[in-house]
Amino acid sequence: MAYKVIPWYKKKHVSQVKSDYAYHHTKHAVKQHTERKSSFISVSQVQAQAEEAMTEPAYVIPVFRQRTAEETEEYQRVATNVGKGLSVIQEELHRMRMATKAQVESLEIEREVKGMMTRRLDLLDEIPKMPDFLLALRSHAVWEKTPVKLFCTVEGNPRPIVKWYKGGVPVNPLNVPGKYKIESKYGVHSLIISRCMVSDTAEYSAVATNPHGTATSKAMVTVRRPAGAGESSQLGLVPHLTDIHPSKLEVSLLDRFRVSFGVEGSSISLVCTMVVVPDLPNVPPYAQWYRDDKLLKPSKLAEMAVSGSAARLTLPHLAKDDEGLYTLRIFTKDGTAEHSAYLFVSDATPFAAGAPGAPMSVKAYDINSDYVLVAWKPPNTVNEAPISGYFVDRCEAGSDTWVQCNDAPVKVCKYPVHGLSVGHSYHFRVRAVNSAGISRPSRKSDKVTALDAAESERLQGTEEGYVTIPGEPTDVHASEVFKSYVVLSWKPPSPRGRAPPWYVIEKCLAGTGAWQRINTAVKLHSPRYPVFDLQDGQKYQFRVYSVNVYGSSEASAPSEPIQKVDGDGIELPVGVPSAPGKVAATRNTKSSVFVQWEAPKHLKNLVGYYIDGRVVGSKEWFPCNNKPFKHTRFVVHGLIPGESYVFRVQAVNIFGLSDESQESSPISVEPALGKGAEYATPSAPYGITMLSSDGSSITLAWRSPKHCGGSKVNAYYVDERDADSLVWKEVNLTGVKDRICTVDNLTEGTFYEFRVQAGNMAGVGLPSAPSLPMKCEAWTMEQPGPAYDLSFSEVRSHSLVILWKAPVYSGASAVSGYFVDMAKKGSSEFVTLNQEAVTHRYLQVTGLEEGETYVFKVRAVNANGVGRASQLSEPVCARALPGTHEIVAGVDEETGDIFLSLEACEICETSKFVWSKNYKPIGDCPRVAVTAKGRTSRLTFTNPDKDDLGKYSVVVTDTDGVSASHTLTEDALNTMLELSYAIRHPIVPLKHGLNYEVLEKGHVRFWLQAVKLSPSVSYRFIVNNKEVTSGEGHKMSHDVATGIIQMTVDNFTRASEGTYTVQIHDGKAKVQSSLVLVGDVFKVALKEAEFQRKEHIRKQGPHFSEYLYFTVTEHCTVMLACKVANVKKETTFHWYKEEDEIVPDTPPNVMSGACALPIPLFSRKDQGVYKAVLSDDRGKDTSVLDISGQVFDDIINAIAQIAGASASELVLQCTPEGIRLQCYMNYYTEEMKTVWKHKESKISSSEKMRIGGTAEMAWMQICDPSDKEKGHYSIEISDGVKTHTRTFDLSGQAYTDAYEEYLRLKAAAFAEKNRGRVVGGLPDVVTIMEEKSLSLTCTVWGEPTPEVTWFKNEQEVISTEHAKLTFDGSKFASLVIDRVTPEDSGKYSINVRNKYGGEFVEITVSVYKHGEQIPEHKLGQPKMATPVATSVPPKSPAPPSKTPTPTPSKAHTPAPSVKSPTPASTPVPKSPTPTPKSPTPKSPTPKSPTPSRGIKSPTPPRFMKSPTPPRK
Repeated sequence: MAYKVIPWYKKKHVSQVKSDYAYHHTKHAVKQHTERKSSFISVSQVQAQAEEAMTEPAYVIPVFRQRTAEETEEYQRVATNVGKGLSVIQEELHRMRMATKAQVESLEIEREVKGMMTRRLDLLDEIPKMPDFLLALRSHAVWEKTPVKLFCTVEGNPRPIVKWYKGGVPVNPLNVPGKYKIESKYGVHSLIISRCMVSDTAEYSAVATNPHGTATSKAMVTVRRPAGAGESSQLGLVPHLTDIHPSKLEVSLLDRFRVSFGVEGSSISLVCTMVVVPDLPNVPPYAQWYRDDKLLKPSKLAEMAVSGSAARLTLPHLAKDDEGLYTLRIFTKDGTAEHSAYLFVSDATPFAAGAPGAPMSVKAYDINSDYVLVAWKPPNTVNEAPISGYFVDRCEAGSDTWVQCNDAPVKVCKYPVHGLSVGHSYHFRVRAVNSAGISRPSRKSDKVTALDAAESERLQGTEEGYVTIPGEPTDVHASEVFKSYVVLSWKPPSPRGRAPPWYVIEKCLAGTGAWQRINTAVKLHSPRYPVFDLQDGQKYQFRVYSVNVYGSSEASAPSEPIQKVDGDGIELPVGVPSAPGKVAATRNTKSSVFVQWEAPKHLKNLVGYYIDGRVVGSKEWFPCNNKPFKHTRFVVHGLIPGESYVFRVQAVNIFGLSDESQESSPISVEPALGKGAEYATPSAPYGITMLSSDGSSITLAWRSPKHCGGSKVNAYYVDERDADSLVWKEVNLTGVKDRICTVDNLTEGTFYEFRVQAGNMAGVGLPSAPSLPMKCEAWTMEQPGPAYDLSFSEVRSHSLVILWKAPVYSGASAVSGYFVDMAKKGSSEFVTLNQEAVTHRYLQVTGLEEGETYVFKVRAVNANGVGRASQLSEPVCARALPGTHEIVAGVDEETGDIFLSLEACEICETSKFVWSKNYKPIGDCPRVAVTAKGRTSRLTFTNPDKDDLGKYSVVVTDTDGVSASHTLTEDALNTMLELSYAIRHPIVPLKHGLNYEVLEKGHVRFWLQAVKLSPSVSYRFIVNNKEVTSGEGHKMSHDVATGIIQMTVDNFTRASEGTYTVQIHDGKAKVQSSLVLVGDVFKVALKEAEFQRKEHIRKQGPHFSEYLYFTVTEHCTVMLACKVANVKKETTFHWYKEEDEIVPDTPPNVMSGACALPIPLFSRKDQGVYKAVLSDDRGKDTSVLDISGQVFDDIINAIAQIAGASASELVLQCTPEGIRLQCYMNYYTEEMKTVWKHKESKISSSEKMRIGGTAEMAWMQICDPSDKEKGHYSIEISDGVKTHTRTFDLSGQAYTDAYEEYLRLKAAAFAEKNRGRVVGGLPDVVTIMEEKSLSLTCTVWGEPTPEVTWFKNEQEVISTEHAKLTFDGSKFASLVIDRVTPEDSGKYSINVRNKYGGEFVEITVSVYKHGEQIPEHKLGQPKMATPVATSVPPKSPAPPSKTPTPTPSKAHTPAPSVKSPTPASTPVPKSPTPTPKSPTPKSPTPKSPTPSRGIKSPTPPRFMKSPTPPRK
């Protein structure tokens, strides 16, 4: 049986059949012919639909406006050219389509033949089958910029889904719009690459998948570039698209860049999105960027990019030079499309606080071989100190080393830089200087090369070729005249000579003719030169010579007289401009104000204007522009909506800034009538996700657009299409307001794609990218579906709040909670944040790392388990916005309303404040009212109670996440309710309630103080329920300034006991305050009043202004002092102790106003009651001080404070009894709190350790020391506040030396104690008349009994009848001379000694004759001795009255020192501590009874020097 195959495009009728190839195989053999016919019909239908899909309508030029005849002619000419270009494109595309159709037809015929040759069983259609490629991919090698199509045919049951991969990476047509096109029709799956590039060379694969398996087909695509071909190469069938000029495209601007704000050193991009028709990849629109009407060119400082979707200008290194009005101009078929917006660039933080901003617009003029004039614009100074000058720096091109050109700051914005190297290139920059420091440097100037421009213009004629010496210069004049220098200019000579010339300049005072050369050290090549060092007030003339190697020209003609300018300017208009005129501000938009002003009367080469603004009520000005603005009108942007401002203007020229203009009138920032925000359509929504499906419908959700276009998004429109189709169908003709929509009437088991468009008052925006294919099948799982619409609030450095919406599909049971998972961006390791499911739909996340970025997902839970996870959230960075504020709870001071308030750190014109309670939007709720002013929004409670408790949050829309929250607790609400009640029911606030004060005369003042009183205040005092009026005995007054109301009671007595009340009325406010004076409280007040009354009487006469008190001097003398008043010369002053009068050495002087009584060496004996009495004829006053108890302890502590501070370090002193440690101080008494310690253990006074002291020192003696007493010793002197400690380490060598010295002194003391000595009884001098009997008797002592020897004139006396010697009882020794004669006169002495030593005692005896005058007695002897009546020796040391023994004038018994019995003759041992001089006065030593040549006694004299060292 033969069949005739007819091409599908020749068939007249096309039937609509199913698109699955499996449909063409039947179950019954009797229908084979019908099946074949159906197959042919299917082939025809496939080809017809493919042709319909690949055919594009011809390009039609839309009509946008009515045109004139000329415009119509131009339009037709342009349309003809465009039409020709498009016809070429269409022809080439048609050829490609026909080739593709032929291939498809051939494949279909092959398939039909195979179907006829292979008989399939009827049941094959019902048998499941894994995917299988009937026609696999084929590799291709194509030229660059040509299209390629990969296609394959797949079978399987159920129908497989095919996905395309490039090098193992999925191909997503949305990533590169227009690059890829994926089709799947009638079992033929194709991937079309529209314009191949070399980078498209890769292995492409098609992966077919169904529930029974996966099959893969791969092919290699190689893209080749012709030899020598560039990007503009056109090969094969590709049309020459560049014949279409970019200006012939239709361009519509979409999202436009707004007014922008930047900071020096940062970067910024200005982007404007657009729609281009036709969108040709190799023909982007022709765009130009302008700044302040000056065309910008691409450079390192201005990067430009334009494509079919957006035009972008990037400024990578902002400087104030970049500030200005930026305009994007795009050439379109109808002319140009333009958009303009201002870019503000503020100063970066200066290096030093208060330093000025950087200068700007640095340019080089008059560029010559050795001279360049650099000019710039001054910065704006608002709150900084005035600019005192500028430094100019230079650096050679290619170097980073900057060299300062001027040593002192230059005051004008021009400076001539000379000393450059010829042929070298330079950059320049400028720094401003004020009193606070130096600014940041300006942006460096463009590169300039030091070359003489006139040199290249030199005449090259034959005439000059033979001239050797140059001609003279001409036209010498001053081109620049400033206060510090003058710039000379002239015309080069003509002819210039065969060699390059240079110039010599001379000057002279005008009219003198005394010329002087200026540039002696500089070889000048430029026809300009700055002249410095000119005297003020003098006029100069200049002339110039031309010089070359052949010689010098004649001098030029002298210039006109030139004089430097002074401060006010001479010769040229110099100085700053005058102040601008009247400044007027008018409303413009919600965040901008239009400011205009009158130009200054004296412009003086005006450069531009600086505009400053200030918030009304603030003293701080802020700059509105940082680059001089040339016009007299300016739009100030970035203002706070609702705030009020004033503005001022300053004019600018090279000399600086003018005075400020007058301030404008205050203006509130609000949109002008009909001039609100400029609205645009919103950007595309994104993040489409599937929430539920029941087999015939799918519920979708999506995220709102990132840009709302300036007005609220009020509608969303959803489109859907079969995943195998390219045709979109509208789901809803009426926009939905919520970001959720259910799409009905879907076919179960089919994959669908969706897209969403957002609309606002400006129109409908661009559609979103198509969603991933979603299969319409009924959800039957028991667990809940995914949560959706994840958002964030209150993002801080370490915490945030995540919110979401409940799943649409709840599963087999209700949703009972949620789990939140978190992971760092880029990580797949999610961590569940809550161990137990939360029931509410928000969670506060803490413990975040500052600056880290996180993503989140939410899983819903019900009784059957955990459901699907939500779509991943947008990445969020844990960092608070700069200047973030928190919600403040408070009470309005005027109305008493309780409110929550937030001041937003940023806001835009379209921002709204959205308040929520427990993260549920409040909306229109009668319990609260929301208001907004400027950056602040307030939520006010209408009638707050416990129902209003909870967590309140607020989100500011159209910002970068400004939000905050506050939890209103019951305690806080109660506190604010009390304050609110107080404000709404006003009372007079009191600083102090009613109180009383006893005055000096015994008067009692009742008073209270209010926070504030008005002049119309009224009040009354009520005492014991009776109103008291001002009159006798009561005085009332008030002071509005201080708020004090008072009543004074002159006679306060027992009848004054009771309740005192004051009632105050001040406008609507009132208050009452009471004071109860009864019982003990009244008695205290009455006692005080009576005391003050007596005090007043007392002070009428002499009295003590300060009663007795004590002080302690630095020498530890206690002074009782007092101060007196109202005294006169007759006033007497007396001191008493225990009623006994004390008469001080210095009488008290009452006229000095102070009296004092010193008590030296204060101790316990000085305790008692001291009294001072002051009296005269006017009265008497007494002051008493009882020095006992605590007062005595205070005095001792005061003494201890001074003594402890003066205490010396411990000093070691050895004695016969032991080792003594001594501490010297200004004064010591045993009443002081002193503690001796040994090894941190307190020492108590005992036989072993004796503690004592004198007035000058405290000591502690170790009696009979042993090794146990070694160690660290200290004394602690406490003054009740501080403890003064002194230490000594008695161990080691110190202890050894001290112990040896102690043993030596102990032996010496024993010897001293037991030596022989005369105890008493002998006089120093005896005078006796001859013939009388003389008896010299004394008592001696010693152990053992000493020997006694008498001497006369150093000769031993032998007992005779005339001179008898006796020694009675080893105790009494006597010498009795009977009947004395003058020969008996002389020096007598007695020597008493034993083995331990002895003692000499001398007696001088004078015998005179009867009748002679008695000789004058010596010191210490009586005038006459009583003769002895008998020679019997005395029985006792005191002889009886019978014996005429003369009585000595002083006692001869030696008084041993109480400090130490150590003899003076004994050498002092070497102590480990230096031995100071003893403070004990030296005792007089008696005169020796023996002559100097006589025998010296080995025993020490009776009077010994104390070994006690004195205080240092």
